[in-house]
Amino acid sequence: KMNKKLYNMLKLSAEADKAKALLSLELLTKHAAGIGDHSTGDFYANAEEALRLLSSADGRIKTLEEYFFVKGII
Repeated sequence: KMNKKLYNMLKLSAEADKAKALLSLELLTKHAAGIGDHSTGDFYANAEEALRLLSSADGRIKTLEEYFFVKGII
């Protein structure tokens, strides 16, 4: 059985990463001019990094919910 405090910490960490990723993607798409001196390569790398973070966070949240919350293991 997973400790509820551990579950909450892991879920909050994943939710924070998701929020960071979504904000990064929003800034990259709506405020790209703010990138300034960065190259196109930097822009693409930042977009890829944000997408990886978003995918990881979503996966972590779903895994926690599926394996620990829904099944009542916490």
